[in-house]
Amino acid sequence: MSENVGGQLLKKMIIAGANRLEEYKQAVDALNVFPIPDGDTGTNMSMTAIAAARELLPIESDRIDEVAKLAAGGALKGARGNSGVILSQMFRGFSKSLEGRESADCDDLADAFLKASETAYKAVMKPKEGTMLTVARVMAEAAGDFALDSGDVLKMFGAMQQAGREVLEKTPDMLPVLKQANVVDAGGMGLLYIFEGACEAAGGVTVLTNAATGADGGSYAALGRIDIGDIKNIYCTEFIIAADGAPEDSEGALLEYLETIGDSSLVVGDGEIIKVHVHTNNPGDALEAALRIGSLSSIKIENMLIQHTSLVNGAPVSPEIPADGLKETGFIAVSAGDGFKELFFHLDVDRVIEGGQTMNPSAEDFISAVNRLNAENVVIMPNNKNVILAAKQAAALCPGRNVYVLETRSVPQGLAAMISYMPDMNIARNIEAMNEAVSAVKTGYVACAVRDSVFKNRDIKEGDVIGILEDEIVAVATEVEEAARGLVDAMAEDDAAELISIYYGGGADEDGAEALRDYIDETYPGRETEVRRGGQPLYFYTISAE
Repeated sequence: MSENVGGQLLKKMIIAGANRLEEYKQAVDALNVFPIPDGDTGTNMSMTAIAAARELLPIESDRIDEVAKLAAGGALKGARGNSGVILSQMFRGFSKSLEGRESADCDDLADAFLKASETAYKAVMKPKEGTMLTVARVMAEAAGDFALDSGDVLKMFGAMQQAGREVLEKTPDMLPVLKQANVVDAGGMGLLYIFEGACEAAGGVTVLTNAATGADGGSYAALGRIDIGDIKNIYCTEFIIAADGAPEDSEGALLEYLETIGDSSLVVGDGEIIKVHVHTNNPGDALEAALRIGSLSSIKIENMLIQHTSLVNGAPVSPEIPADGLKETGFIAVSAGDGFKELFFHLDVDRVIEGGQTMNPSAEDFISAVNRLNAENVVIMPNNKNVILAAKQAAALCPGRNVYVLETRSVPQGLAAMISYMPDMNIARNIEAMNEAVSAVKTGYVACAVRDSVFKNRDIKEGDVIGILEDEIVAVATEVEEAARGLVDAMAEDDAAELISIYYGGGADEDGAEALRDYIDETYPGRETEVRRGGQPLYFYTISAE
């Protein structure tokens, strides 16, 4: 193997590299203090590398270009966090350089490592030295220098490892935040773990040792030494956009917009999907901008300040739960919109997972939320019919935990369930009472039609405003107010509806909501009404009757 690398050897190296980082990901997590102290660099890079490796399991081809392309696609789809997206771009650049090649010699590999580094640098709006970018660049330069003098691939890998370790140890001198925490760069360390495993699989010499981590055994002590007061954007937001048919300038335009609402922005794609990562205080704005390009999937939104505090304190405990005692019942709700989120927190919901229509959380999102709750019982409110199955799947994958899934199909149903909860009743009686409250709530929405269609012989044009009640279109109009009144009329036909709640968002404002309440008071006297800000995307109004 001294002269060429083929597809099957590259497959073996990538899988071994992913496994090595998975083994040491907690040590890398404990190092992370840049660009913000979110403590999950190792986990994010590991998940990205494993996604690349998983794509390779069935491939039998020995063409290096085919293997590299599959790995790059898997890495992009599975990329998590800032570090994971950057790693996926390294895979992408490496693959691009090897297009058309059955195998690669020293010169080919050196060019591929250089292209990997260049692609990663281009993906970052404001690249900083002292990060995994620096480690990748120096290793690529070492490969290029060695390839000029020798054709021995294994020796070139050894030279790259040595160069990477040396520059990693210098990263605290490049970034003050690393020196303050007395650690090396987490992303660079993760990259070296991947490369170490890959080299061992190729039969190379390992020069990297665990002593190079500078970490306190995964204790997250480094995070505790960092002042987090300067963090301006606290929500780590990432998702995938289906890019089929998207305009060519979509990535650039979205990146420019994200820089106006946050930082640490990354927008990268391969023609089929666009992977997005941003730190922002307004994740809903980022999602709305992305929806103009295509449909969304794999949405993840995390509060980095909460994550940081939990890690430093030694346990991933929800801030709403006393760390010194077990809460009897914890609650998880799915919702989109900061107004709805505030309402849930006011009703003592412990965790709100961002999601809903067009952005469905995964079972993994629910499992993570359950595992971070210090509660004897956990109640999940999916609040969308398309999320119920994932919630139930998550409940089945949480052995030893008492997890109950209420089949709530809307946010108002979730709110009604929480209002009915009585702390002094046992869990069985509470689940019964909450389900009864849910069944009494009907929910409607006012939104714009996104395409021409026909529903029950009713012509609907793109841009029309429609009123939807329990999955049925009951009003079509050219103005928001007219459609909203039509929806209310359909909901008020049920004489049992005593309370009508109006939640505004998606371009509607409080004045419009108050005008709609006036219409209800005048047209249907005796009904109680309330107006609240939901802040939900997509829908002008979410209206409930109970």
